[in-house]
Amino acid sequence: QVQLVESGGGLVQAGGSLRLSCAASGLTFSNYAMGWFRQAPGKEREFVAAISWFGGSTSYADSVKGRFTCSRDNAKSTVYLKMNSLKPDDTAVYYCAKHRGPGTVQDRNAYDYWGQGTQVTVSS
Repeated sequence: QVQLVESGGGLVQAGGSLRLSCAASGLTFSNYAMGWFRQAPGKEREFVAAISWFGGSTSYADSVKGRFTCSRDNAKSTVYLKMNSLKPDDTAVYYCAKHRGPGTVQDRNAYDYWGQGTQVTVSS
């Protein structure tokens, strides 16, 4: 059974940093691209970042480009999201997800397994 468990969220002041982790189990982790999404209250879940199965290719939403970095350690079956220069608008629940294969990495419908989410709150 595939399980994705996020950690590393919390409360941080604007301009601060956090690193989220997502530990995967029940799958051959290195076979799949992985993504990060976020959902703020009253808003749709939106794409944040994604990384290819081997880590050589990444994709970012325009709103986080230059501030967030997605990486992975296939030996640890873990994907990371390093978030710098955080803004109040980054406040949301952050989810990691496993890409199913077909489909663009920005499309949430292209993911078949999701973690439970971790809350990130950025105070002004």
